[in-house]
Amino acid sequence: MPHTFVRLFFVFIATVSVFAQSLPSEKVLMGFSAASSAKQKALEAKFDAGLKKENLREWMKRLSARPHYVGSPYGKENAEFMLALFKSWGYDAKIEQFDVLFPTPKTRVLEMTAPEKFTARLEEPDLKEDATSNQKNEQLPTYNAYSADGDVTGDAVYVNYGVPADYEELAKRGISVKGKIAIARYGGSWRGIKPKVAAENGAIACLIYSDPRDDGYFQGDVYPQGAYRNEHGVQRGSVADMPVFPGDPTTPGVGSIKGVKRLDYKDAKTVMKIPVMPISYADALPILRNLGGAVAPASWRGALPITYHLGGANAVKVHFKLAFNWDIKPIYNVIATMRGAELPDQWIVRGNHHDAWVNGADDPISGLVAEMEEARVIGELAKTGWRPKRTIVYAAWDGEEPGLLGSTEWAETHRAELKNKVAVYINSDSNGRGFLGVGGSHTLEKFINEVGRNIADPQTKMTVWERSRAQQIVSGSASARKETMERADLRIAPLGSGSDYTPFLQHLGIASLNIGFGGEDGGGSYHSIYDSFDHFTRFGDPNFDYGIALAKVCGHATLRLADADVLPFEFVNFADTVNQYVAEVVRLADAMRDETAMTNQLISSGMLVAVQDPTQKYVVPKTEKAVPNLDFKPLQNALTRLKESAGKYQTASGNTQMSASARKSLDEILLKSERFLTTDAGLPRRDWFKHQIYAPGFYTGYGVKTLPGVREAIEQRDWTEAARQIKIAAETIENFAAEIDRAAALAQTK
Repeated sequence: MPHTFVRLFFVFIATVSVFAQSLPSEKVLMGFSAASSAKQKALEAKFDAGLKKENLREWMKRLSARPHYVGSPYGKENAEFMLALFKSWGYDAKIEQFDVLFPTPKTRVLEMTAPEKFTARLEEPDLKEDATSNQKNEQLPTYNAYSADGDVTGDAVYVNYGVPADYEELAKRGISVKGKIAIARYGGSWRGIKPKVAAENGAIACLIYSDPRDDGYFQGDVYPQGAYRNEHGVQRGSVADMPVFPGDPTTPGVGSIKGVKRLDYKDAKTVMKIPVMPISYADALPILRNLGGAVAPASWRGALPITYHLGGANAVKVHFKLAFNWDIKPIYNVIATMRGAELPDQWIVRGNHHDAWVNGADDPISGLVAEMEEARVIGELAKTGWRPKRTIVYAAWDGEEPGLLGSTEWAETHRAELKNKVAVYINSDSNGRGFLGVGGSHTLEKFINEVGRNIADPQTKMTVWERSRAQQIVSGSASARKETMERADLRIAPLGSGSDYTPFLQHLGIASLNIGFGGEDGGGSYHSIYDSFDHFTRFGDPNFDYGIALAKVCGHATLRLADADVLPFEFVNFADTVNQYVAEVVRLADAMRDETAMTNQLISSGMLVAVQDPTQKYVVPKTEKAVPNLDFKPLQNALTRLKESAGKYQTASGNTQMSASARKSLDEILLKSERFLTTDAGLPRRDWFKHQIYAPGFYTGYGVKTLPGVREAIEQRDWTEAARQIKIAAETIENFAAEIDRAAALAQTK
């Protein structure tokens, strides 16, 4: 880093620190009058004083003491334990049960039959340093939920991360996976994309292994010496095709309650069509070591002590057998409600899941115990006579790990009520030592920035907002650094999928936030038997300092949303963000046009072949049709309208003379504003996803696609659909801008 930049950076940080530290005492909070703002800050100070780290430690030890996956006895015990606590804290609490498809394995066989004999271990050994790793009778074995049954034998082909671009690279080398077994490494996309793309390319099965480059010894010392995945560690996980829809695969779009009509699991769209299994790098090594054929490209090579080959020569024969119990299992959502004193039909919902693949201390208990401590202290505040203006709902979801089951089935069952009443959903999941990370609706970006400016980082004298900002400046690109230093607010990330905000944001159109800390807590325990209390208290957040920090950030956000005079939505930051997304899809089309023209020229001229190694097989790709000039004017015009409307509301929202009835009417518009970013028809080929600004990518899974209808049509080179989606996105933004105009007009009244 240049010395001049370092000096300027620390001058900047010092200036920001002074400014940020003055905020709690001087600034009127968003959505509050000066008087109510002062009362709110006093309430938050009482909230902070009531938080106790020892509760987080005690609850984590209790909740992670035994495996608690879907349908397990301890999963139900945990739900009942939390129910009793919520009731003791003064909440109207209940367990809401759903019955869901949850397959568990009864047969798992993986063996290499040629060129040498090898039988995979398929088991994680217990460790003396990890007290719960020996609970073999209760642990789920290493497997991928919603894999197909199968008994197959075939040649193995290494497909890198197993995303579409990797298969294009294999095709250039004349390598096909048709009739073969694809072996992919974790990373590069959500795990369910790997067998999905393998099946589309004709593979008969898929193995997914954890390469030490990504979360093993290449990253740091392995467990138990360090935090990272050891040679026998395995990442369990779902491979349901969740970019189509999450939730129970047999009840798409409706709650999975008793008596509901179900699909046969063999007909369910999101159940994978080929067998899939996760394995350790110890089990993957003999297979990869024996692969012949071309050497893998440099970017495909992991950290195993071998030369990585692609396969397709010196055949490696793999026999792979899986069979499952396709059972319907109960799940238990814990729902705890504190009714609002003034606006009971406006809800703030706060959630974290409680189920795990095994003991789940990090994922999800680290976030859950912070949520529980928030709820406890808010309950204590209520016992002193304070009540929230709006209703607060605390949820501990079951069945998140297999496919967001608990939250999705609850959202689908109560769809009409939730769309009518929920203003904001706040989610957390895993949590650890490090930096504040926030994703969500950009209508809440300014609000959550304000919250972060008031919370102290446990390890430094900065606020969590300042420390996150410093990280973005130090680690960002030159352009990102410049923007971060000049912009008043930190950008929050758009949300794809991977946790329980999905049904609220992308199906129901409820403004949502996903919040957590991390980045300094190592890794390697994810979805293994080593995600334990012992691992977490050594490497994750040993003193639970960041659990308290999470409780403060989410607790302050929940309290402010519940008590604000007017819901603190803001639209200028949202318009700025959409402006970025529009510019990105325009650049994407332009870049594809230039790249297509250049690639076609290289192919037709013979230059592409000329630079290939003549001793290696190379298949010349076919030329692509030229990329047309798409008409982005409807989208750009809608964006102009959005910016104007956002500016009008920003000016009007400064009015402090509104009557109580006008504020209530304004709230009703703001509460439902995110709904106008959805369409009833949803996205192409996956109509469950309604949001037109954010969605998980069809071929990325957890990874977000912004302006998803437009962006994915361009990526798939479907120009007719791209033109149609541009118009749909433009109409959606126009409708949203009209709602902002309604809010602005109302905000100006007295």
